Amino acid sequence: MNLLQLLLIVLGLTGAVAMVWAAFAGPSPKKESTRRLKQVRFRHSDNAVERVEMQMRKAVAARRPRTYQVAGSSSRIEALALRLHRTGKGWTLQQYVWTSFGLFALVGLLVFLKSGAPLLALVVGVFAGAGLPHVVVNYLIKKRNTQFTVKFADAIDLLVRGLRSGLPVSETLGIVANEVPGPVGEEFKLITERIKIGKSMEDALQDTANRLDMAEFSFFCITLAIQRETGGNLAETLANLSDVLRKRAQMKLKIRAMSSESKASAYIVGSLPFIVFAMIYWVNSGYIGKFFLDERLMVAGLGGLVWMSIGAFIMAKMVSFEI
Repeated sequence: MNLLQLLLIVLGLTGAVAMVWAAFAGPSPKKESTRRLKQVRFRHSDNAVERVEMQMRKAVAARRPRTYQVAGSSSRIEALALRLHRTGKGWTLQQYVWTSFGLFALVGLLVFLKSGAPLLALVVGVFAGAGLPHVVVNYLIKKRNTQFTVKFADAIDLLVRGLRSGLPVSETLGIVANEVPGPVGEEFKLITERIKIGKSMEDALQDTANRLDMAEFSFFCITLAIQRETGGNLAETLANLSDVLRKRAQMKLKIRAMSSESKASAYIVGSLPFIVFAMIYWVNSGYIGKFFLDERLMVAGLGGLVWMSIGAFIMAKMVSFEI
């Protein structure tokens, strides 16, 4: 056994011990005691600021979105149905499954007829059938969330004007549902319909917050919950929230503009291998045609694709900022 093998064994054992310790180690006693002391101080404090902070912590904890279990097919089906609902297109699970299967069969058959390599046809077919619908759904969800965010501040301003004119909150929600177009009006219409059939306003808002999973709407729900428990001028609170949301949107646009050069470079670098491959195949198909016949070349190509995917994922995370 040489020195390199011994060093690898020592590093492996050290990593295994560290993972076991991290898995079974409990929370830090110092952090736990600090957290409990803070809870006691907030609970028995006479300071209005600390009482509001405690109410906000309770509201946030009570309004965390429901998480689906990892195990079990029913939970995954519910998560997929929720994603399809967020697109706003009214697609069903059956349509999504049949579309994925159709893409898998069509793309796999075309690749097999062109290359004669069943392994390559299977991999490309699975990638197309599972990846393309997922990408399209993500794009539509992001597009609808952007439309919602653009109009949501205006909807809150309309709520503020209705409250200042003396209307109750439930009636102003109905006005927003009728006056604001797009996803905002659709979601507020669902909220008013739930209230009409007997649900409380908090439950109706929380159902929408769980389905949308957007920070802006969660801020709105938390603001209403804190106001109902602590009192105060709701119109002024919502006006401040509208101003915060507009500044948040402006900051997102500023970050988007600053990171656009890096994103463009990543798109160009990531697409160059595929463009060069397509150009060479178009000019001289016999030169690169062995790529679809030799299994070693296919394995090397798939390995390169995996590493490129990892690099693209890292670059996407580097230019992604949470506000």
